[in-house]
Amino acid sequence: MVAETQVVERMPSETPADLQTDPGRPRRLPDDLLRQASHRFQILALVAAGLWFLGPLLGHLALHFASPADPRATNFRFIDGVALVGLATSLALFFYLRTTRRSPGFVLDLALVYLVLTAIDLGVMIHWGPVSTTPSAGEPMITWIGPVILMTAAIVPAQPWKMLVAGLLAASMDPIGMLIARAAGVYHFHSVATAFLMHYPNYLMAGVAVVISGVVTRLGQQVTKAREMGSYRLGARIGSGGMGEVYLAHHRMLARPAAIKLIRPEALAGDDAGKPGLAATRFRREAEAAARLKSPHTVQLYDFGVTDQGRLYLVMELLEGITLDQLVTAEGPLPAPRVVRILRQVCESLEEAHDVGLVHRDIKPANIHLGRVGRQHDFAKVLDFGLVKSVAGADDADSLATMAGLAVGTPAYMAPEMVHGEVVDGRADLYSLGCVAYYLLTARLVFEGANAMQTVLLHVQQEPVRPAARTGNPISPALERVILSCLAKRPEDRPRSASELAALLAAVPEGGEESGRPTPTGSLPREYSHPGP
Repeated sequence: MVAETQVVERMPSETPADLQTDPGRPRRLPDDLLRQASHRFQILALVAAGLWFLGPLLGHLALHFASPADPRATNFRFIDGVALVGLATSLALFFYLRTTRRSPGFVLDLALVYLVLTAIDLGVMIHWGPVSTTPSAGEPMITWIGPVILMTAAIVPAQPWKMLVAGLLAASMDPIGMLIARAAGVYHFHSVATAFLMHYPNYLMAGVAVVISGVVTRLGQQVTKAREMGSYRLGARIGSGGMGEVYLAHHRMLARPAAIKLIRPEALAGDDAGKPGLAATRFRREAEAAARLKSPHTVQLYDFGVTDQGRLYLVMELLEGITLDQLVTAEGPLPAPRVVRILRQVCESLEEAHDVGLVHRDIKPANIHLGRVGRQHDFAKVLDFGLVKSVAGADDADSLATMAGLAVGTPAYMAPEMVHGEVVDGRADLYSLGCVAYYLLTARLVFEGANAMQTVLLHVQQEPVRPAARTGNPISPALERVILSCLAKRPEDRPRSASELAALLAAVPEGGEESGRPTPTGSLPREYSHPGP
């Protein structure tokens, strides 16, 4: 079982007011799709700025090569000023969206306003110079405004009625531009209807844009429906791994944030195509056992089930903070007193699990989370208890953790008996916890093989180097003895239980001293960690 921890930043749109709680109303589009569309709009604004710059520049160059004496090739014209307005508007919008945090819904509404403003600039610019000597003839015209309307509809998943209003306004900017040009003496025609009839293709494109918006909106709503799992609505995907994906989620009635882990049945069934149904049965049995864990130092499992499409899922609490792996990567070796405090909390979680016959089998720094609970810093939680091995009332071969194709454990933290394929109990977790302690104190693995196979062989055959010999931080002999006892090759030479290990850690002299600064999670209110797939 391999778990990954991801970090996600909460967006302003993910608030209780955004939750769709009335099943009779149209489904709101997923937040991640809206954010992707708003990001595409930013790119569109930047591209438009480039076109507003290159268009007039290339126009001047074309006039210069065609007629070097033409003063329009070098003079600043009115249409150059219009293009400059479009350039400034596009750049201002791009940097505004890059430097401020706005909800995706607001950004997409702003995109429709930008569509109309762009159409105004294009309508004036296109018609400032006569494009026909006989405009009163009413010859149909297709200008840039029509394609811009269609591009916006494809990029911005707006509600169809909003796209209809914005599209009609944008399509009207060509005839309005002609009327402005007539008022300035550029055009000479008598019928106002002529200006509108000449640009009927733009109105047809506006109608097509409404259809496109409807299709895009319905596709997004289908995604929303497909992501609804029981009482939870899925949001953005925030992680993926060998067993599936992880999504942000909210309870549709309680607005409680959570992390949903989607698991592919074939990931549990391995190469045997006939086992997905059996995997679902085992999944339910072992998830029920994990859901009974109530220790505050165990990540809470809210719900679990199987979707209509056969996807297994776990609904787990969303945690604020970082993992031990991230902490050591950022800070290096941790002070011994801090390590002792963390290990004792992990022991509390493991003690409860072992008492009910569950063995985690993948204890590692990435599966231990540090956060803040109330005013308490360095509050540890053990992650990924959703897929564990049960040793109570079930044959080992009938466990999810031993099914073909499912990786068990992580080589750098794997107990020797797991390498041999022997039946394991809670003392295998204590060996892994000893490896974690070693890593926290030294920022080094107990054994560093060239590959996974060599690493597991070292765990079986070689004695570990004393932690104090691999770090400059002070480590008392008493703490070293506890850690090395956890790393004993034979399970019977290790502490007999997590509670016994916790007592040994409590007896370490420096265990009660305060040293080392708290985890930086208190300064990162926008970051969340969660169990990965």
